[in-house]
Amino acid sequence: QVQLVESGGDLVQPGGSLRLSCAASGIIFSMYEMGWYRQGPGKQREQVATITRGSATNYADSVKGRFTISRDNAKNTVYLQMNSLKPEDTAVYYCSARHPIMVTRSWGQGTQVTVSS
Repeated sequence: QVQLVESGGDLVQPGGSLRLSCAASGIIFSMYEMGWYRQGPGKQREQVATITRGSATNYADSVKGRFTISRDNAKNTVYLQMNSLKPEDTAVYYCSARHPIMVTRSWGQGTQVTVSS
């Protein structure tokens, strides 16, 4: 049973920082590409950042230079460090796990990030 549990979402002021965590269970974590997605009010879900089995990273242009994705295979956890937050970063942030070969994807329930003064 695959389970992804996000945490760390909060209300933060513009320019502030936040770190999201996603704890995974039910998978061999090290074999999966992990990612963070977000869905803002009235918007489609978009990819924010991904990290491969080998820790190669990819970022959306809108967050490049501000967000950092990382993983700790010993803890079965992926993180998203968010700095210099902007109001447009307000969204529900979802953790995702994708098996590169089996073409399967699992989703967490999401955690709310609100950037507002």
